Amino acid sequence: MSGRADRTGWTPPVRRRRRSRWAAQAPTWRQARPALIAAALARASARPAGNWFVVGASRDVPAGGPPLGRTVGGTEVVLWRSDTGELHAGPGACPHLGAPLREGRVVCGTLVCRWHGLALDGGPFTGWDPYPAHDDGVLVWVRLDAVGGEEPSECPRVPERPAAGGAVDAVFTAVGRCEPQDVVANRLDPWHGSWFHPYAFVDLTVVRPPRERGDDAFVVDVSFRLTDRLVVPVRAEFTAPGPRTVVMRITEGEGATSVVETHATPLTGAAHASPRTAVVEAVVAASDRRGFALARAAAPLLRPLIRHTAGRLWRDDLAYAERRWELRGTGRFPGAGTAAHRRVPAEAAEDRGRPG
Repeated sequence: MSGRADRTGWTPPVRRRRRSRWAAQAPTWRQARPALIAAALARASARPAGNWFVVGASRDVPAGGPPLGRTVGGTEVVLWRSDTGELHAGPGACPHLGAPLREGRVVCGTLVCRWHGLALDGGPFTGWDPYPAHDDGVLVWVRLDAVGGEEPSECPRVPERPAAGGAVDAVFTAVGRCEPQDVVANRLDPWHGSWFHPYAFVDLTVVRPPRERGDDAFVVDVSFRLTDRLVVPVRAEFTAPGPRTVVMRITEGEGATSVVETHATPLTGAAHASPRTAVVEAVVAASDRRGFALARAAAPLLRPLIRHTAGRLWRDDLAYAERRWELRGTGRFPGAGTAAHRRVPAEAAEDRGRPG
């Protein structure tokens, strides 16, 4: 294998490592200082988002397909496409008698209410004003000025991604009883990776934590576990370009330039006693290996596997985020201060994983 690498520059993406016990890894609690994570979260929360919220995957709203209904910040929203693929969005209640437009039908690019046949073409109608919408090719966004309360921007800040034609993308969605900040805080704590997800990560080291001035990023060396002894080592960078978004980008190693975007979209209003947040995570994978063309061709088969992997991680991480919200509500979470939240009800876990 080494001779082949010398001749062609080819290197194997997979490494073998010695077996190790979970408890034998170096503790990371001293590095994962609550004040450091809280400061990174505060800086992310202060960045503008222009009132844009991720709703779901672009594929969730196919041209000629049924409408997509969601609730964002307590506001009911419906999205659909015209026959030419143009994305439309607006209030989810019919302006006639309040019927749920998510149950309507799209006929020749027009959304038709199933109660009495009122048709909406995406333009203003008496009692119904459209919302700005944006399709970035992977995710669909909606701008809700009354929910965001910021200075609106013309379009969302979409993270830099690999070129669409050379990448494989998949989107996973789950729901937890927490607030967006709890999801973001979870992602801004990379130290928990190999402790909390030993089936997925190993040999995780935070090479550089964020600095208050300049490059505000976590730089991490980590190996993705394939089997007990086979791993794929990479260097990755975690950044928070907005108050509800964290981006993990592979900067060195296999799949360099690939990104995992985690977007936290509030489903309930700001004053809700038991908040719910949707985690919409986009994985955009790329590789400069010639064999990756086969992965692109097999993308429809790979997407369910990618979503399954993301789902396993988020079953753990939503429990982490929900626990954080619960402790914040009782004033017992270190470094998070106090907040007027009630305890998470015992049945909260039953709702986890169901989008709003």
